[in-house]
Amino acid sequence: MASADRTYVDPSALRSLYIHDDRSRRVCAWRRRLGGTLALTRHGYGEIVNSVSLAVFRGDVSREAAHVALEALDEDVEAGRLLLVDLLWRRTLDRAVGLSRLHTPHLGTRTLDVLHVAAAMTLEMTWFVTYDVRQARLAKKVGLKVVCP
Repeated sequence: MASADRTYVDPSALRSLYIHDDRSRRVCAWRRRLGGTLALTRHGYGEIVNSVSLAVFRGDVSREAAHVALEALDEDVEAGRLLLVDLLWRRTLDRAVGLSRLHTPHLGTRTLDVLHVAAAMTLEMTWFVTYDVRQARLAKKVGLKVVCP
């Protein structure tokens, strides 16, 4: 069983805790079972905020729903359910470049997906939560245990 302090959650999967979608029920149930504090990079935090804001722009959610979602995100940070962590960016970016050169020609991974896997590696995580098939393949290739709640 994964432990929260060793689990990296891709922001697109974590977003399902805050904006209702077809994965939200499963992600919420998984999060309740897992408990503890999850690390969230400041980049990942920004990605969630932008994703929620973009959902308003696209008309997928109302401004009110987005406001509630972002308040819930901030409450999770304030309550310690999410811990904003700083990355050693040079190390993470260098690692992402290496992963891209080695794996992207075979897996077709996108830049942000590679960056999140590199971040998980830099943070010395064991578990990686994602719904992206290519990102999951990359995470497995580098030895992370993939969870898809």
